[in-house]
Amino acid sequence: MEQDYESIGFVGLAKVSPFFVGEIMTKVDLLITNAQVFNVFLRKFVQTTVSVKDGKFYWIDQNLDGIEAEEVLDLTGKYLIPGLVDAHMHIDSSMTTPAIMGKTIGKYGTTTIIADDHEITNVAGIEGLKNFIDQPAPIDIFFGIPSSVPSTNDQMETTGGKIGVPEVEELLKDPRFICLGEVMNFKGMTAEGPTLIKDIIATCRKNRPTMPLEGHVPAYAGEDLAKVIFAGVTTDHTQQTAALVDEKVRNGMFVEIQLKSMHQEVIDTIIKHQYFEHVALVTDDSMPDVLLTSHLNNLVRKAISMGMKPEDAIYISTYTPARHMGLWDRGAIAPGRIADFVILDNLEKFEISDVYKNGRPFLDDYQESKYDFLPELRHSINASKLAEQDLKLTTDLVENGTVIANIIQLNEVGTFTNHVKKKLQVKNHQVQWQQAGLALIMVQDRYGKNQAHFQLGLVDKAIIGDGAVGATWAHDHHNLMVMGTNIAGMIRIQHQLIEQQGGYIAAKGEKIVANAPLPIGGVVSDQPMDILGEQIKQIRQTMRDLGYKNTNEIMSFSTLSLLVSPNLKISDKGLFDVKSQKKVPLFELSSIKKV
Repeated sequence: MEQDYESIGFVGLAKVSPFFVGEIMTKVDLLITNAQVFNVFLRKFVQTTVSVKDGKFYWIDQNLDGIEAEEVLDLTGKYLIPGLVDAHMHIDSSMTTPAIMGKTIGKYGTTTIIADDHEITNVAGIEGLKNFIDQPAPIDIFFGIPSSVPSTNDQMETTGGKIGVPEVEELLKDPRFICLGEVMNFKGMTAEGPTLIKDIIATCRKNRPTMPLEGHVPAYAGEDLAKVIFAGVTTDHTQQTAALVDEKVRNGMFVEIQLKSMHQEVIDTIIKHQYFEHVALVTDDSMPDVLLTSHLNNLVRKAISMGMKPEDAIYISTYTPARHMGLWDRGAIAPGRIADFVILDNLEKFEISDVYKNGRPFLDDYQESKYDFLPELRHSINASKLAEQDLKLTTDLVENGTVIANIIQLNEVGTFTNHVKKKLQVKNHQVQWQQAGLALIMVQDRYGKNQAHFQLGLVDKAIIGDGAVGATWAHDHHNLMVMGTNIAGMIRIQHQLIEQQGGYIAAKGEKIVANAPLPIGGVVSDQPMDILGEQIKQIRQTMRDLGYKNTNEIMSFSTLSLLVSPNLKISDKGLFDVKSQKKVPLFELSSIKKV
């Protein structure tokens, strides 16, 4: 029976369908026409029309009759994709602030990030973290609860802050925290009986049962991997091989692929097994000089160049990471989703034409304001100045003769190190490390908990020229660390780091030639990215000039103190074997054995 709508007061409604409004025009803010639009649900491009209303996508169809738009954007010959979502990164690892990070990476198409800012938390605890993340930014920033502050324990490293169950419970009440940040302590996760990290995981599971639990699972396979997953970890972002990706996915893990894991065999494995629902591209740690030119867009472009279909590369950098993190309102061009989108001129080359945030051109509505970081963050280096005499490497094992040294040996790719042993000459108790072509490394407590406390170690295949490098950006405890072959240069760097309250410094001979001050917590600069990026570029070039060889010299040096990254690392408490967490003596008298 046909309803007479006029008789019941619905004048003007069409009689074709009770759900069709005939004469009423819907007003929208933006109408996008003639674009090839990426539909993440179909995983293909479709030529369609897109409307945007109140900062969200509204109606999407080939023919939007009845729509009246404030602005029409004709994208003939162009491609439209959702804004990129970076599910695992660290703002403070990029040595910058939330505002500067947002301004920098938004123009590269990254409109949403999930940041685990455990660097600033290791320095200044939960109050420092809250102050840091409260700075407004022009992109959407969600956070991971720092789970590893410290990354190991008080016996292995000194930190300025700590995160325990009470702090986790407090952060769980903040809706900006949507995952547990990377869990690093393998021994704590897998040990018999209760541990702090087990309690933190249990707290998250109780309060947020569906929350992703990010893990730091480097090179663990077989039963070790099973132990980590059994402990509750759902995700891994560390350096991957094809075999590790396959094993992790088969065991239910979500795998985040960062640049150093983008080997051809890894990409081929993802393509062959169609693992696109179980992986995402992430940046993890982006150095400031790299941010001068690219961000997550570089990984998408690289994936395409390595044989991945553009549709799949876009899928695992938009929808997959958003869905994994429970962000239903982004990562797709669909009704009700936040209207973050990227316009591409060229799909195969992933050439970005424009970026829109909330349906508006990026930064159009952004008004930067002055933000005050806590005074404690501005004055966080409390260490005593050392003298050249302090860096004389001596031993009481022998007066004249030889000792066996446990040495950190660098690799040219990645942050893993090797534990090697070398026989060194000793004269009048002084170890002749220079003759062996080694570099001296020193790590000092910067928090004032033990003013004179520092440790010395030796590094192979590091700096071989005459000079030094030092930083208070030393993962994850961020104590003061200096390495070099020139003692006077090392001391000059140590003094300068204290005077300027943190930074990254390099010297040739005893002369400082490159300096990137990091006055916020000793790990972050408030300089514009173009300035900071150039400073870090000079540090990197100086390290290369001194013979330092690694695909990422900055990160390689700074993670010599990271006690959760295999195999032998150093802190202000000494040398440690990472997996066993056992302290390793610098010198011993036993015969050389392979490790």
